[in-house]
Amino acid sequence: MSALILIVEDEPQLAEVLEAYAQQEGYRTERAGDGNVALTAFRASRPDLILLDVMLPGRSGLEVLKIVRGEGATPVILVTAHAEETDQIVGLELGADDYVVKPFRPREVMARVKAVLRRTITALQDTGPLLRVGPLEVDRRAVEVRVGGQPLALTPAEFRLLAHMAEAPGRAFTREDLLAAALPDSDALERVVDAHLASVRRKLDGCGAGGLLRTVRGVGYRLETQP
Repeated sequence: MSALILIVEDEPQLAEVLEAYAQQEGYRTERAGDGNVALTAFRASRPDLILLDVMLPGRSGLEVLKIVRGEGATPVILVTAHAEETDQIVGLELGADDYVVKPFRPREVMARVKAVLRRTITALQDTGPLLRVGPLEVDRRAVEVRVGGQPLALTPAEFRLLAHMAEAPGRAFTREDLLAAALPDSDALERVVDAHLASVRRKLDGCGAGGLLRTVRGVGYRLETQP
């Protein structure tokens, strides 16, 4: 069965265009025009991906994203206004997988949708070995990170970043390296990596393993073998 895309957009004409392009690509679609309806649709249908506008009536897209992330790892692509770069960074910190900026061409949006779904499927199909770095376990097949045996709640992008670093503990990765590993088909800026890894560090701190993730001044980041 084809992937189900939930299109959350309060401009009916734009929503219709996005839906038409998505259906042309073979996706199933649902639409929601405000944040509250979007949450109802998400919980009822459990879509494979959400295309989420930031500026919505009822609840903002960022509020919706925060709630969605609290309930699972469904891929989310934010749609932001060009002037609202802050929304892009905040959205990525909250767990968005990617973003597109208005005005956009619908075909570019569909290319981004395909890329995010492809990364998600690849992660689920990964049968590589379990990676261990100190108390950290990265299970690529289960798409799960555990610290001391307890699962760590990461977003898909955060998981990809940490898994990539866990393949070479002790190596200093540049932001460019990490961006290519986590968002290879995105036009996100390198500082987006900082936003994602700041979130990862907070989560590691919360379980007593914050020292594993180190900033390498003038280079990027390194995953230590011991906190």
